[in-house]
Order: sequence, then structure tokens, then C-alpha cells
Amino acid sequence: MKKTDQKKKTQNQHNMSKTALFAGSFDPFTKGHQDIVDRALQSVADNVIIAIGVNHEKKYMFSLEERLQAIQELYKDNLHVRVESYEGLTTDFAKEKGADFLLRGVRSIKDFEYERDIADVNKRLTGIETVLLFTDSQFSAISSSIVRELYSYQKNIEDFLP
Repeated sequence: MKKTDQKKKTQNQHNMSKTALFAGSFDPFTKGHQDIVDRALQSVADNVIIAIGVNHEKKYMFSLEERLQAIQELYKDNLHVRVESYEGLTTDFAKEKGADFLLRGVRSIKDFEYERDIADVNKRLTGIETVLLFTDSQFSAISSSIVRELYSYQKNIEDFLP
């Protein structure tokens, strides 16, 4: 390859925008989730689509509308973040939206093993890559299920939410 061709290829790579799809139920969206989105925008993605998955078999603490509204409000001034909901397979939605990769947060070795297995299956089925970001240690103990449990006992959960 000629040097000018190599230079053009490098310039094109720098001009290409990378979009990550960050999927979950986000019931609720925690400071840990926010940390993953914010750090992804600083390091691996130009844009993030926060995709709230809908599973009609699952009971949620907050309605889909409440979750959408809360996350949209959080990122209302950030043109690099979109918040949407979807049904079906995450990889199908990612392809529909033109996402370059899936974004996932990892808090522990247990999370890592689960996410690695899902990433392998997604890659085999659709070719889409998954980028894992390790949760900042100050947020590693926070999970939506813990927050929901505290909330069910009328405990203050403000410290865990953006």
C-alpha cells in the first residue's frame, strides 16, 4: 500500500464515528450505569445508544416510560447519547440502529464470565463485537437489584442513582 493510501485510510478511520449500544433493563439506571456510559464516551465510543430492553415476562419496579424519561432527562444536554426501548434480541436492535459494538459493564469475575459467554454467542450469530468496561471500584457493589430491594424496604436509594 502506498503511503498516501495508508494516510487516507488512517484519516478515514479517524473520521468514522463509533456507536455503542448499551442494553439493559435499567430498573433503575444507577450511578454504575452512568459511569460506564460516560467512560465509554471518553475512550471507545463517539455515541452511545442506551437501549432499554422490554421483557413482558418480567416485573419491573419502574415503568418503561419512567425509565426512559429518567435516563433521557439525565442526558438531555448530551448530543452523543440517545435513549430508546426495544423488544427482541439485543443484537437485532443493535444492527437495526447501526451500532458498531455492544457495550457492557463488568463488576466482578462472575459478571465477566457471564458477559464473555454472551459476547461469544453474539459474535458467532451476528459478528457484532462486545466491549467490556470494568466498573469503577466505587460503583462495583451497586446493582439495580440491590437498589430495588432497598427501595422495597423504603430505604433511601439516592446515593446509588444519578
